[in-house]
Amino acid sequence: MQQKKDLIILKNISVRFWQNNVGVYSIKDLLTHRKNPFTNKTILNNISLTINRGESIGLLGRNGSGKSTLLRTIAGIIKPFEGSVEVNGTFAPMLAIGAGLELELTGFENIDLLLSLYGSGKATKESVQVVKDFSELSDEVLRMPVKRYSSGMVSRLAFSISQANEADILIIDEVLAVGDQGFQAKCMERIYEIKAAGKTILFVSHFPDDVEKICDKAILLEGGEIKFSGSAEEICEKYKQLFI
Repeated sequence: MQQKKDLIILKNISVRFWQNNVGVYSIKDLLTHRKNPFTNKTILNNISLTINRGESIGLLGRNGSGKSTLLRTIAGIIKPFEGSVEVNGTFAPMLAIGAGLELELTGFENIDLLLSLYGSGKATKESVQVVKDFSELSDEVLRMPVKRYSSGMVSRLAFSISQANEADILIIDEVLAVGDQGFQAKCMERIYEIKAAGKTILFVSHFPDDVEKICDKAILLEGGEIKFSGSAEEICEKYKQLFI
């Protein structure tokens, strides 16, 4: 059966969160406070977007513009208040440094767990070895609980697990700045391989140079709305202009 060209379709997506503005932290505070202490804050407003198979899309914007929320909505972690999300493929998410890792579990246990959750089925010796080799973490380290890892070690493990499966979509959220220079270069090379294989990449970064290297297209978010969309080069230039 022929795969649909439209891999991700967002129609009029809005995401809202309840926000506590007056310091209500208990049932007592809530009962004794006369006014409603919560306000409904809009994070994404009326976003419509179509992403085709094989496209590499960069998401740019100031802090708080809604980039990570948009990725989490696409991945199904956040349910939109309004609108619809259609995804015709599987994810390999790297939504933040260590997102999805269970801190109390060892590195090996996290590999088994996440490879299964990412849709690869039960982890095999071969798939575990792929993760181990890419991460360059020793058996001794991988037998330790992840809560004892440095941020660089967490990043190595998380990215290594994400890149080891055959998902249709690789989601990367501001993680490539962590780790030593050699591992960053290794991650970039692996991303190029994934792109060359025709996979779809969604990439959030505050480094426009990285977006230009990885992505063909980009989106600039401002205040939870798509301000501009176009080629990666064009949108990266508009992003740089925000800080002049």
